[in-house]
Amino acid sequence: MKVGELASALGLEVLTGNVNLDREIQSGYTSDLLSDVIANIEENSVWITIQRHINILGVARLKDIAAILIPRNLQLDQEVIDKARTESIAILRGGLSAFELSGLLYNALKRG
Repeated sequence: MKVGELASALGLEVLTGNVNLDREIQSGYTSDLLSDVIANIEENSVWITIQRHINILGVARLKDIAAILIPRNLQLDQEVIDKARTESIAILRGGLSAFELSGLLYNALKRG
């Protein structure tokens, strides 16, 4: 499944325009602790987190993730969104909780 397909299937808002929407997703990971994500997330994953500061982009770049997914329609500073576009990191946002989005992501990836 591609990032753009996931956004459409789950009704997610794409904050970064067309950035990385054709990227294949292989897995997902939910955590708000940056060191945990660095230690455990797999390449080509969607990372679900409530963290919204600029450091999430460094983690995303370091671990080569497919997209960051922000739950509960939490707001991000425009600076973070602009930097994500510049660095080709997709940021998605949904209205559901991290728990609910994790389940939906899991099911979407299992269905293919």
